[in-house]
Amino acid sequence: MRANGLRTAFLAAAAVALLAACGAAGAAQSAGPLAPAPSPSAAWWAPTPGSSFQYDLSDAGLPSPGASIEDLDWEATSASDVATLHAVGGRAVCYVDAGSYENWRPDAASFPAVVLGDTYVGYPNERWLDIRRIDLLAPIMDARIAICRTKGFDGVEFDNVDGYGATTGFPLTLQEDETYLANLAAYAHANGLAVGLKNAPEMLPAMASTVDFAVNESCWAQGWCAQDAPLRAQHKFIVDVEYDDVTGATQFTSSFCPAAAALGDTTILKHPALDAWILTCP
Repeated sequence: MRANGLRTAFLAAAAVALLAACGAAGAAQSAGPLAPAPSPSAAWWAPTPGSSFQYDLSDAGLPSPGASIEDLDWEATSASDVATLHAVGGRAVCYVDAGSYENWRPDAASFPAVVLGDTYVGYPNERWLDIRRIDLLAPIMDARIAICRTKGFDGVEFDNVDGYGATTGFPLTLQEDETYLANLAAYAHANGLAVGLKNAPEMLPAMASTVDFAVNESCWAQGWCAQDAPLRAQHKFIVDVEYDDVTGATQFTSSFCPAAAALGDTTILKHPALDAWILTCP
């Protein structure tokens, strides 16, 4: 009943957000996230700044446990994999693509055609989603969150919720993406899962109190790691993931590692394929 009641509020908030975005005369209006920021609670785990981190989205499931936090695919990872990680004192984050459609997923047929937008550049099997249609996407994302919870995951990372900065086929705004993520976060928190922000530092003025950690990709190579200051001010975990097709091991260890340490971030170097290979700071 708790989840059903929250979903009713979820949909009501979405409707209000859409009306506010349109305005009485059709003009766009600014709106922050409508879901309330959660209060500190023992209901879900929160990662500790500086924790070790592994990011593996390969179909192999759980790599050899070696990091205190492992970010793993919601579909490829089994409950047994998560239990194995827990048995050695680790935590598991559930990777869920919430902002784009992946045509190989078992629930791919659940996505109505109306929510499918442009192809995600560089990923021909993915298409952007119209995240304004929370009424259509909520049941799909709820089911994925429920799978994460059932498998025993401790947190969830919602990927591709930054369509406001991309060519998606829809006129998405920063405020609409914030509303979408805020509602996903509320439902994940109700299921006892910590919530991670993927990239999208522009969201942090509104979302820093809602999310529990951040996963940044290539922020040192692209020069925007400092924009996560609102999360650091709240002493929340931040991991900066760099990729070895752009950054070499020498630059990573001699430049990026000291810079990340100065901010209190964890940083790792990965293959773009996000397999089990990893280079951590000395």
